[in-house]
Amino acid sequence: MKKAFLFPGQGSQKVGMVHDLYTRYDAVKKLIGEADERLGFSISKLMFEGPDDELMKTEFTQPAILTASVAVWTVLKEHGVTPDVVAGHSLGEYSALVAAGVMSFSDAVHTVHLRGKYMQEAVPLGEGGMAAIIALKPEIIEEICEKISAEGKPVQAVNYNCPGQVVIAGATEAVKQACVEMKEAGAKMAIMLKVSAPFHSTLMEPAAKKLESVLSDITIHDAQIPVYANYTAKPELKADEIRKNLIMQAAHPVLWDESVRNMIADGADLMIEAGPGTVLSGFMKRISRRTRTLHAEDAETIENVLTSLEAE
Repeated sequence: MKKAFLFPGQGSQKVGMVHDLYTRYDAVKKLIGEADERLGFSISKLMFEGPDDELMKTEFTQPAILTASVAVWTVLKEHGVTPDVVAGHSLGEYSALVAAGVMSFSDAVHTVHLRGKYMQEAVPLGEGGMAAIIALKPEIIEEICEKISAEGKPVQAVNYNCPGQVVIAGATEAVKQACVEMKEAGAKMAIMLKVSAPFHSTLMEPAAKKLESVLSDITIHDAQIPVYANYTAKPELKADEIRKNLIMQAAHPVLWDESVRNMIADGADLMIEAGPGTVLSGFMKRISRRTRTLHAEDAETIENVLTSLEAE
């Protein structure tokens, strides 16, 4: 059995996440204390108590989700469950890199806090948006985005999540126009997302440049296990390539569907979503129903994973 760990991205956060793991496991208590210390503020208080509108702010959301995901990975590792390959959706790629030994948790939580801050600074609040397009061919989505962008209103496909779901991002008015035109072109739904910036679009290039400076100052090792990169959808082990992929990822599309298919083609036959929410498990149902998928985000679901693996 070849296990792949999948780590979630922004949007999976919720107040109270991993609090039960914090109370049960000393390793998780130590990890979250390390996050508070490196960040210089109490991310644990935001994670456990909220308020929700503060947790939703990108600069806090990103370190919170990373901390929760790494906490789940830490507990699974304590129980002897470790991945053979890893991938993370957008922000989740940093959790995957911690699991692969590429960067320390302390450096990762520091980096994603700044990443979130830079992304929000790149486009003023309200001027950028994202939308999920349901049941429309990617090539039609791309064609409509190119037409609107040619009119001087930037919008593009940025998340190729699974068959039947592509997310677009760009200037708010351009995204709204694209939603109208895509529904006219046959999309089943075009749903504006509750996000604070147009992630992974070309509008994020200022954030990518600032992120490059941060990544040049932290230690990045070769990966101990393959990490499937959002930018290329291919497995990577070399530190220099991983650093480049992280910079490119900030302002380029997330090739999630292709990444997961490549993992399966390379022999991964069990997917474990490690972190808050079940977004990636939902994508898996559309990508490959034949591939077994488990989900771990708290003590109960981790116990379910352990029980399932013991029954093999």
